[in-house]
This record gives sequence, C-alpha cells and structure tokens, in this order.
Amino acid sequence: MVRQVTNKVKVDPKKEYKLAGVKWYGEGLFHRETVAGSSISAAYLTQLVPGAFIYNRLFAWKESFAVVPETLGDCFVSNEFPQFTVDSGRILSRYLFLFCMCRSTIKSVNKASIGSAAVSRNRFKEEYFLDFFIPLPPLIEQQAIVDKWEQAQKEIAAGQERIRYKELETAERFIRELGLTPPKPASGRKAFAVLWKDFARWSVSYNHTASRLSDLTNGKYPVVSLGVILEMVQYGTSEKANQAEYGTPVLRINNIKDGRIDTADMKHIPIQEKQKNALLLEDGDILIIRTSGSRDLVGTCAAFHEEGIFCFASYLIRLRVRKNRVIPDFVAYFINSSLGRQQVDSLSRKIMQNNINSEEIRSLQIPLPPLPVQQEILRRIVEGRAEVSRIRGAVQEIASDSKREIETLILGTKKVDGREPTRLTS
Repeated sequence: MVRQVTNKVKVDPKKEYKLAGVKWYGEGLFHRETVAGSSISAAYLTQLVPGAFIYNRLFAWKESFAVVPETLGDCFVSNEFPQFTVDSGRILSRYLFLFCMCRSTIKSVNKASIGSAAVSRNRFKEEYFLDFFIPLPPLIEQQAIVDKWEQAQKEIAAGQERIRYKELETAERFIRELGLTPPKPASGRKAFAVLWKDFARWSVSYNHTASRLSDLTNGKYPVVSLGVILEMVQYGTSEKANQAEYGTPVLRINNIKDGRIDTADMKHIPIQEKQKNALLLEDGDILIIRTSGSRDLVGTCAAFHEEGIFCFASYLIRLRVRKNRVIPDFVAYFINSSLGRQQVDSLSRKIMQNNINSEEIRSLQIPLPPLPVQQEILRRIVEGRAEVSRIRGAVQEIASDSKREIETLILGTKKVDGREPTRLTS
C-alpha cells in the first residue's frame, strides 16, 4: 500500500537547498531554513513529494507525522525524514496520517523506537513502520473520516483566529486608554540615520530599534523610569534544581507563559533557612526573564499571585513595586505590551545568549496613571483575558472531541465494512 521514496540527490556544495522539518503533534511540515550545500553534513538529500506521507524518525514518538503539501515540493529532507507514496486506489495519505496520530499507534511507535542515547535520540525505523497493521475501510469511508477531521480543523482554526483577534483588541485598547497609538509592525530598512547625541551604543540593531521607539510623553499620563517605582530588584538563585520534589518549588523561564505564571512543570531546590527570606516570592512580585536563547522571551514577565511557597531561578529577576504608586499587574502588562517590547528589544543584547540586565530594566519608561485608572484599565484586561480563556477552552474541547471521534472511527471495535486490518506493505 505504501512505497518509500528512495530518489536521492547528491549535495552540491555550490548550490543552496531549502530544508524542511516536521513539526510535533501533527502540526505539519514547514520550511526550516535555506542553506548552502557546503554547510550540509549529509552527502545526499531527498526532495519532498507532494501528497506523500512523511515522518521524523527521531520524534515519531512526539506525533511528528505529516502529509507533504504542494507548497513545499521544492524543499529537501535528510534520511531522518522517510517519505512514502501511497497506493491511492487503496488508501488515502490523510487517512494514514490520522491512523498514525491515534494514541494506540503512538504507543506502538514508542515500543518500536530504538536508541542507546536519550529518549529524544530514539529512532522509529522504516521497517517497523512498514510492519504496522491498519484498519482499511473503503476509500469512500476513509474520505468521510478525513472530511470529519478537516471540518474540526476548520472550526479549530476559526477559534484560534478569534483568540488572536481578541488578544489584539485587548492589547490595543490598553495602549489607547493611555492616550497612545499602538506602534506599527517594524519593517527592515536598508539605511537609516541617527543623531550623534542619540548614539548610545555601538550596535546597528540597537540604533535601528531605538530610532523607532514610540514617544510615551504624547500620552495622557506622566512617564517615569521603572526604577522610580521599584522597591526591589533581585536576581534569582543559581542552586541546581531537581525533579525529585526535594526542597522548595522554583520558578524558571518555562514557568512564565503568555504573561502568566504556569506551575504545570515544576522543579525544586533545597534552600537553607537563612536564605528563605531572601528568595521566597511574595504576592505581587514581578518575575522577568533576563536571559534566554530566544530574543522574544527576554524581558517577558508575569506578576506572581500563586498560593504556597515558591522561589525563583537565576535566569529571572524579581521586581517588587511600590504598591502605593502602581499595581504590579499594570506594570507587567505594560512591559509585555508592544510599547514595552519596543524598549526591551532596543536594550537587550546578545552575549552568547540574549540578555537584559537590572540597570536596563530600571531604565524602562512607563506611563503612570492614578491608581483608580490603573484598576479600571486592568478590569477590562481581565475581561478580555477571560473571553480568550473561554474561546481557548472551547477550541481545546473541539480538538479533544475530534481526536476521540477519529480514533473511534479508525480503531473502533466495530469493523469497518467487515474488513480485517491490513499490513501496510501488503
């Protein structure tokens, strides 16, 4: 029913190649990068075949399966991404993809994957894939199953678009309530000029970004440096964390997501009693990421409101504000806003990793409305976030229901058209 694509091309050091990758959790293929042949370690590559089924041998256990779209037919992959054309008179590529996404299939993939290194290096080899047995209804029923899945994907995409719109609307309303205009998306310029008096750093990216900063003084409220309204600026602990739940829960970079604290994935560190007062978080503390491999993460932050005892790791900085002047959540939301990101992007620099230090954080400029105005602005932000959470929950429910339904249709106890499971290579 399937045949592996074996046509390979020898890598020419003088040519460029568009390389593709397969995302995890069935999210499809993507153009990863375009590189010169001289920088490719593989001697041979395989060109993508539109309509073919493909997977990542290293991450099949993370549902790294896809069907090649027409738009990526000019891309190439290494031998870690085996492709298979299908006998279209017997099986649909999309149906095969949905079968591979079933939980029972993933369990079998996990058992079949081999490797002597870490789990992420385990490979799901082609021979094991070809040994799989698959329920094979008539093509018209396969298409009906695919149609159900595609309809659910349209509903999910529509929900995600509503989420993007509501988040954008909430963010732009926040800026307009400060009497300011949301900045336009940055566009790369081939040339720009900077006055010598404004030339603060020997960096093209810094001066380019700084030249596009919005003038916060054009708003309705006075502007202050963040340092003026801070009681404390403190780096976290570099104590090594453990997964054995020994010690105190420690918040790390991955615990700050979308402007909120996420405690789903926690590690712990042992803290001596004399260190606790210095490291334990208090309600309203703001945690800001000071260093990361991703520039987009540097400077993102969240206000801490969790119950229980927590400390924070060294890649984070704790900010404690003067609550008689500013609400912590207002500060965090502004820093994460497009106006805050403008400043962070202009100040952050790359030294091995992307960084922003405590003095640069103190220098961030922020409009300062009266406390009652801050409270009213935050009330509308909370309303917007609640609506986003409602839509996100509905989208997740559609995705879960669709996954269960598709798996039932493919692997249900009731045989489809009375047919027995068929081996992929039969």
